[in-house]
Amino acid sequence: MIVSLLYKVARRLLSVPSVLLRRDTTKDAELLVLQHENAVLRRQLAGPVRYEPADRFWFAALSTLIPRRRRREVFPVTPATLLAWHRRFIAAKWDYTARRHTGRPPTPAAVRTLLLRLAQENPRWGHRRIQGELARLGYRIAASAVWEILNAAGVDPPPRRSGPTWREFLTAQAEGIIAADFFHIDTVLGTRLYALVFLEHGTRRLRITGVTACPTREWAVQQARNLAADLGMPMESLRFLVRDRDGKYGAAFDAVFEAEQLEVILSAPRAPRMNAHCERIIGSIRREALDHVLIVGEAHARHVLAAYQQHYNAHRPHQARQQPPPDVRKQSDIAVHDLDTRRVLRTRILGGLINEYRYAA
Repeated sequence: MIVSLLYKVARRLLSVPSVLLRRDTTKDAELLVLQHENAVLRRQLAGPVRYEPADRFWFAALSTLIPRRRRREVFPVTPATLLAWHRRFIAAKWDYTARRHTGRPPTPAAVRTLLLRLAQENPRWGHRRIQGELARLGYRIAASAVWEILNAAGVDPPPRRSGPTWREFLTAQAEGIIAADFFHIDTVLGTRLYALVFLEHGTRRLRITGVTACPTREWAVQQARNLAADLGMPMESLRFLVRDRDGKYGAAFDAVFEAEQLEVILSAPRAPRMNAHCERIIGSIRREALDHVLIVGEAHARHVLAAYQQHYNAHRPHQARQQPPPDVRKQSDIAVHDLDTRRVLRTRILGGLINEYRYAA
């Protein structure tokens, strides 16, 4: 558009001398053409002659001032080429390619990211369900566009999309899961002891039911009965027991929990991540207590584990619960005091192996 406007203005300006000075117009135009041609040739002495858009612009504009019979002698190009240039300049006036937007506008990157996030977090949602959720959030997008984006990202349709992972299952069912696992303790004389630990996923409450050197099935059944008696009414909120396939449990162990309407879920062989919460708490018990104490016997092990259990449930902060310990329901239950007026006291657990801090009364 701008080029055609400049071309029209140049032709009008060049037509003024042709009216006032009719005799010298042709001569002056020929001189201008020759001068411009010389400039072009000087610019390109090292190679073939190439005419830039500006050169074509001036040649086409000056052509109106030179008679048609003289153009072959004056201009370095053929009349057909000159006319083609002129047509090209005029056609530019009606060229709307730069202002034309064809096809559907591209989907914004933020919407694509949100779309893929919905597909990842909801594996049972199809592309039309995702489209509806986006529409509810204010993003209007065609169902076919949603399908194309999912297909390009390698996301399969819902029937073939992978279901929830083990971590997603545990998170969704955390309030109703309690997990069990055995771990061993080596005494100072090399005797190996075994402890049975239970962990409630929802509250992260730790329960170490017993320590023994001979973990028989009968002993494990008795620990299950003791736990059921200790839990009492809270057992009604539990729905699943997660344990591994250790032979020390047995069918009688499962029967204790099945009588309380709990479903026993067995983890796969050699898959500790399927009981990750118990594995994690056993690692914490070792790093924070057992690795720093020489255990003498069963009584000593029970004392150390009982002290750690009390510390873990009543005082130790837990990141999964926004720092409150399992026995504290909310962070707001903890009073905040001015450190300038209240002293912080230390309580030594297991001879200073673990420290707890509280405000002075």
